[in-house]
Formats: sequence, C-alpha cells, structure tokens
Amino acid sequence: MYRILVVDDEENIRLLYERELTKEGYEVALAASGEEALQMLKENPPHLVVLDIKMPGLDGVEVLSKMMNIDNKMPIVLNTAYASYQDNFTTWAADAYVVKSSDLSELTGRIKKILGARYAETTQSE
Repeated sequence: MYRILVVDDEENIRLLYERELTKEGYEVALAASGEEALQMLKENPPHLVVLDIKMPGLDGVEVLSKMMNIDNKMPIVLNTAYASYQDNFTTWAADAYVVKSSDLSELTGRIKKILGARYAETTQSE
C-alpha cells in the first residue's frame, strides 16, 4: 500500500484529502506545517507528498527544496490555490502542480499516474 503525506496548514483540507485518498486505497499521513512534514519525511518516508505552497513558517517552495535535499527522488505534487506559483523556477522540481479545487479528480489522477510510473520503474530495475 502506498503511503501519502499530505502537507497543508488548513485542517479542513487535510481531513478532506485524507478521506478521499483513503477511499482510493492509500495510507495517509497528515502534517500541518512544513517543519512537521520534514520531520515526518525523515522518520517514516512516504511514497509521495502532496504539498501546499502558501503556509505560515516554511512555505511549500522552501519545503520542496529541503525535501529534494533529503530525497531527490521523492515524488512531490504541489497543491495550491494560486496558479501564479507555476512561474517560480523552484516549483518546477515537483512532479506535478495541481490547483486546488473541490473536484479532487485531477489530484487523485496525478497521484495514480506518478505512483504508477514510479512503481513501474522500480519493478523494471529489479
């Protein structure tokens, strides 16, 4: 079972994503801040991270950079209400950029695609 770390400062978003991703068959861990996410990444690395950008403290762009320094193969989906961050060069390191919506089909579709590709690569290299 794939483990997904959802990082968002808004509790309602975290709980919504947890419910939907659990329905999709994933194990879900939640982090309310970038600092908490980095600690969780070190202690129990997930298979994929869904990362909000606009958060107090360390924002998602800073967290993305730090996560890439810890594990540059970690799949990361940036998930934000602000499409303008797509122009930030640092965000290009993410595997996907999804603008938040009440319809989670784009997010869940991207997650499936990324994990499917990653799993296929791992299987072929073994």
